[in-house]
Amino acid sequence: MKTQARFIRSTLALAAVLALGTSASAQDVQVVKIGHAGPVSGGIAHIGKDTENGVRLAIEEANAQNPMIGGKKVRFEIAAEDDAGDPRQATAVAQKMCDAKVAGLVGHLQSGTSIPAAAIYAKCDLPNITASASNPDLTKPGYKTTFRLIANDNALGAALAYYAADALKVKRVAIIDDRTAYGQGVAGVFKATALQKGLTVVGEEFTNDKATDFMAILTAIKSKKPDAIFYGGLDAQAGPMLRQMEQLGLGEVKLFGGDALCTEKLAELSAKAAPLAGVTCATGGASVAKMQGGPEWKKRYDARFPGQFQIYSPYAYDATLVLIDAMKSASSTDPKVYLPALAKTNRHGVTGQIAFTAKGELTQPAVTLYGFRDGVRTPLN
Repeated sequence: MKTQARFIRSTLALAAVLALGTSASAQDVQVVKIGHAGPVSGGIAHIGKDTENGVRLAIEEANAQNPMIGGKKVRFEIAAEDDAGDPRQATAVAQKMCDAKVAGLVGHLQSGTSIPAAAIYAKCDLPNITASASNPDLTKPGYKTTFRLIANDNALGAALAYYAADALKVKRVAIIDDRTAYGQGVAGVFKATALQKGLTVVGEEFTNDKATDFMAILTAIKSKKPDAIFYGGLDAQAGPMLRQMEQLGLGEVKLFGGDALCTEKLAELSAKAAPLAGVTCATGGASVAKMQGGPEWKKRYDARFPGQFQIYSPYAYDATLVLIDAMKSASSTDPKVYLPALAKTNRHGVTGQIAFTAKGELTQPAVTLYGFRDGVRTPLN
């Protein structure tokens, strides 16, 4: 019995030592949360989920390298929140991220949500990088915490107007926007550049980012005999708009739009209506096929998230790694400490060379134009 008692005591002592060792080991690993904010519900949930996937993939790959920051082992985790594409919900999400003391944030998806959220992040010194919001007003306040990883609307709208005038010889264009910060912004730049190029703007109409019926707007435009329509808005509206253009006999009228309608899903949303073949859209960056390492990255993404790729996930992926690199460079996960290193970023990412101006814009933003050939989004440049 004494031998058995000694064995039990020894076993319990060993278990206690092992438990302490395990606890100490767990405590040695610092959990660092990186936030993602975007719409993962509603009409453009597929786009928001795509950017969230980009953040997840970057975090998983970073953790696989057993990262250390400031001599400590770290494990990155995503803190994902749904802003539903609503500015009021976006500000609530932003405050939640500040209160949770995440180390950095990738988001928001849209300009209308990114602009009000950026003001909140600036107050709590939280670095935030958008992979998609393109309205130039986002960086105009000069917040030191706000960065953009794609070209802004000044580049997108102008590129589309030049292509319409020079390549497609468009003469008469109608303009529709969805009254969001993004839609109005890109439509305004397109209009200004189109007028400079000598195009005639035959009419201007507006809708909203929840609409599905455009028959009245399109009927009014049809009477003005445009060669093309520019739509400042999302793929969720551009899809049914294309179907209704076909119903009204506007199948030969070209449709131009910015990055938010330039998704893989547009073909599905339009049911591959005839006017889809006349779509030209622009995104703020290179196509994945032309990114250095892009095809290999896409294979990893598709293996992890099959059938979910849309457009912005490589930029969200790079944005996440830019945050992590800045933390490593500064040997700290404290936003106030690593923010200067983030501003000095000079990294070759999947999407291209990443360096920022004093305002947080890319120093060398790229623009890619796309068309839809046999229902497949295809780069034109």
